[in-house]
Amino acid sequence: MQAVERVRILVILCLTANLVALDEHSFWDDEIESDAESTSDVTDNDGVVLKGGAGIPVDSEGIPRPLLPPIASAHTGRKCLVLDLDETLIHTTFEPTPMTEFLVPVRIERQWEIACVNKRPGVDNFLKKMGEIYEVVVFTASLSDYASPVIDKLDVHRVISHRLFRESCYRHKGNYVKDLSRLGRPMAEIVLVDNNPSSYYFQPKNGVSVKTWTSNPADRELDSLCDFLTEISGVSDVRDVLDGKPGVGQQESYSSDNNANHSS
Repeated sequence: MQAVERVRILVILCLTANLVALDEHSFWDDEIESDAESTSDVTDNDGVVLKGGAGIPVDSEGIPRPLLPPIASAHTGRKCLVLDLDETLIHTTFEPTPMTEFLVPVRIERQWEIACVNKRPGVDNFLKKMGEIYEVVVFTASLSDYASPVIDKLDVHRVISHRLFRESCYRHKGNYVKDLSRLGRPMAEIVLVDNNPSSYYFQPKNGVSVKTWTSNPADRELDSLCDFLTEISGVSDVRDVLDGKPGVGQQESYSSDNNANHSS
């Protein structure tokens, strides 16, 4: 109760600083809310799905414009780890809970929201370790006005190299799809961790499914995931390991195969 009361006081302080809290919006939802979104819509373009993505965007002058800049020299030789944000690393509400770690005033549609952010157990250690062996990218279907300030506070070890938001997603059959072929990294070296399998619909063999998290303090998903991602960081092609299986299945399958190889 003390933790909740502490957060409530912080909320009141934010509100008294002329910040107006509104009803909850879907600015961090994965579901499409209207046809007015600026994301690319491939609902009727099954060819993109069959090709495994749209590929690197090309501008009007024919110059390729990948979503990510060239990899930094410090990350040369590393694979690209793409992480979802909401319900994978954090959970955000408008009501404080005992697990609320920080508050983020978020400007949405010319008004202010107070986002109460709960961090998934183990997320700090997970990001730190992944930042030592991967190029880390956060790719979220949330709006940047909400997600960017949240990432600022979440990334305590400053390991997140790049951020991609809703405008970089594709709309497909009522979902936001994260088309990894547009990143500008070899597909054999990209891993997407997401609680929504629709996010890697175009490239299922690059996806790692994790359980949706909202509040369980006993959750250890990121600890297990950290071990698994460390193991596969050295494989030549992540798609041979992931192969579109659920996260738990990937870990069990890879561990079994790896143990068998060492014993043979």
